[in-house]
Amino acid sequence: QVQLVESGGGSVQAGDSLRLSCAVSGRTFDNYDMGWFRQAPGKERELVTGIRWREGTTYYVDSVKGRFTISRDNAKNMMYLQMDSLKSEDTAVYYCAARLGRAHLDWAKGYAYWGQGTQVTVSS
Repeated sequence: QVQLVESGGGSVQAGDSLRLSCAVSGRTFDNYDMGWFRQAPGKERELVTGIRWREGTTYYVDSVKGRFTISRDNAKNMMYLQMDSLKSEDTAVYYCAARLGRAHLDWAKGYAYWGQGTQVTVSS
């Protein structure tokens, strides 16, 4: 049973930083893609960034390029999202997710496993 558990959300001021963590368990994830999604009130859930678990190849949506960094620690089965220079428009519930396979990282479909979500609130 694949399990993902996020932590690290909170309330910050614009310009501040936060690091989200996602503990993953239940599989060997070498053939998995992992991603961070977010959903703001009244908006659809969007893929923010993705990473190929084994190689570490990454993808970022344009709105976070240069500000967010996804990483993983294969030995610890942890994934991280370092968020710098936060803006009010980054306010959302953030979810980590996993899918088996090696699709294009900018493809948001196929994620079968999800964490419970963690709230990030950025005040301007």
